[in-house]
Amino acid sequence: MPLLDRPAILIAALLYCAATLAIGFWAARRTKTARDFYIAGQGIGLLVATMAMMASAFSGFVFLGGPGLMYRLGVASLLINVPVSFTGALLCWSVGRRLRLLASSRELFTVPDVIAARYRRPGVTALAAVAVVVGTVGYLGAQVLALGVVIEALFGTRAALGAASAPVAMAAGLLVIVVYCVAGGMVASVYTDLFQGAVMLVAALAVFAQALAVGGGLEAMTRAIVGSPAFGPGFLDPFGRVPLWTGLGFFFVFGIGVLGQPHMLHKFFMLDDVRKLRWFPLTLALAQSVCLLIWFGIGLVVPALVAQGRLAPLIRADDAAPAFLLQFAPGALAGLVFAGVLAAIMSTASSLLNLGAAALVRDLPRALGRPIADELRWGRAATIGIALGALLLAWGYGDLIALLGTFAFGTFAAALAPALAIGLNWRRVTPAAAGASIATGLVANLVLELLHRRGLFSGPFSGGVLPSAVALALSFAVLFVVSLASRDPQPLDADVAAAMEA
Repeated sequence: MPLLDRPAILIAALLYCAATLAIGFWAARRTKTARDFYIAGQGIGLLVATMAMMASAFSGFVFLGGPGLMYRLGVASLLINVPVSFTGALLCWSVGRRLRLLASSRELFTVPDVIAARYRRPGVTALAAVAVVVGTVGYLGAQVLALGVVIEALFGTRAALGAASAPVAMAAGLLVIVVYCVAGGMVASVYTDLFQGAVMLVAALAVFAQALAVGGGLEAMTRAIVGSPAFGPGFLDPFGRVPLWTGLGFFFVFGIGVLGQPHMLHKFFMLDDVRKLRWFPLTLALAQSVCLLIWFGIGLVVPALVAQGRLAPLIRADDAAPAFLLQFAPGALAGLVFAGVLAAIMSTASSLLNLGAAALVRDLPRALGRPIADELRWGRAATIGIALGALLLAWGYGDLIALLGTFAFGTFAAALAPALAIGLNWRRVTPAAAGASIATGLVANLVLELLHRRGLFSGPFSGGVLPSAVALALSFAVLFVVSLASRDPQPLDADVAAAMEA
């Protein structure tokens, strides 16, 4: 469908991009120090912090990858979403308050800073920084892949450019992200998150209502799906299209693994008042629940439309959201939702770029005893390098957005969750245990994912266990075994001990 025939879509997308760039340039004028660039001057309130965490966590993975994964797996894909009912509270109770208290007593800009404060071993900090860089490239790659799907849908580049369409679309979208991220750092990220989060909430509600209207309601959609040979009753069964262990693996990785996501944990450093954390679980759960309506709505209506013969079967599952919006939504609504998708991608990508740059030019050199003098300038240069790495990964991955996102989420989870969540609550965890856990989680997830990609390790579609779940379990096991086998742990710094006891 020529985009000029739907001017409302084009206008909404262009207005969104213009607003995002304006915020980025405005933020650049407020970014004077590394503290501004990395943690927004530690002066954001509850609303901005909630929106920032929701927007950075809910990305192209949810808005595009979610409906695509549901088209392939059915209702079983929603097992990824169930943990949002408790992850906000889990984050605050186990790590959030401690992170914010530590950030009040010393200069903490990143998750490797926390690892350094807790364990006081350069090698452990260096491992954490490497894990952040690797996970960042993977997670950002999922956003770039989603960005390419959106731009192809909006501008019809696939018909015009053929095989070159995907890399061109991804590169064009990534350029916009890099411009405002390099300019404004985390100041740009958190204030665009506030704007983007609002767009995402409105878009999710609107598209869910449209999906119900087009599909004839939940009963009509489920009846059509159950009666279709292409989908059948198994589509609506929580374990109908995936093995039991795969479904439980999704729940485990996205429920417990949230404790190791640096783009989410980073928001605790920025909060202006630790007392506001008591409202954080409620506000975060509400915002996330509303946004997930787009996953459920499009994920259900598209197979129903295919079963009813009103939509051709999808060649690429990730086209579920664009196909529905372009063919069954009014121009103004489609434009709003595409803007919401762009918002989700942009917010997550900006947070990841900043965190990856900090790990590369700040955390790793300091851990190796070679600090860089001008971190702000080199941080902006590193942002560009990480973006190019993510572009290459997205170009060569060749699979669903949600699967690349699951791998990246699992990388952060397996490498960082045990050392942070257990280490900030149990004095017995030693530096050796933390280092072994980080290394085990990172290597295991990379190796198992590589074996899975080569068909040598069973995964979600071959009857086996999710690679990231195995890596996360191994990381926890190594942490506990090494800690219990070690001698008494070293004494903690006073502020670290106080934060752990709070």
